[in-house]
Amino acid sequence: MASSRRQSQPPNGAPPGSATSRRRVPRRATARHLENVALGYLARFQATARSLERVLHRRVAASARHHGTDTDQGRALVADLIARYLRAGLLDDAAFARARAISLHGRGISTRSIIARLAEKGVPRPEIDAALAALAEEAPDDTPPDLAAAKRTARRRRLGPWRGEDVRAERREKDLAALARAGFSYSVAKSVIDGER
Repeated sequence: MASSRRQSQPPNGAPPGSATSRRRVPRRATARHLENVALGYLARFQATARSLERVLHRRVAASARHHGTDTDQGRALVADLIARYLRAGLLDDAAFARARAISLHGRGISTRSIIARLAEKGVPRPEIDAALAALAEEAPDDTPPDLAAAKRTARRRRLGPWRGEDVRAERREKDLAALARAGFSYSVAKSVIDGER
């Protein structure tokens, strides 16, 4: 016996409950909508101008695909929004770079990896260099940042001097390789692995 209740079909004709029927229709990329998206993103994440721009450009592209809106007009809205947020101080690539460099360094990440991660986030090279210079200035007793980070990594992963003395010599090459893969130079890795705690 067929049910007397009719199931409503989604507007795209897909069966109810299918992945296609659950897909959201993107909103039109208006100035107000893009501002709401930007403020929501900045409330949740610390962001660079470039990373916020990528998020907003994805929204503009989705709106253009679904609603046929003009991508050039959307990109102009995004550019105006980013410029306004930079002037207001809501976006500050230099502050982001400093905070992220300190955080990554504290986790034992190499300078080389910090540079790559900041560049991936869209931080301009001058801000990256300034953040690394500030990191070097804050180092206690003039220890190079890479050496301090390599020691943190070795301690966390129990490499070199943080390994048991009975296997330390036989695992030396593997420990050096582990630090090299983490982005540390051979000289830094060697001084940590062959050094003392």
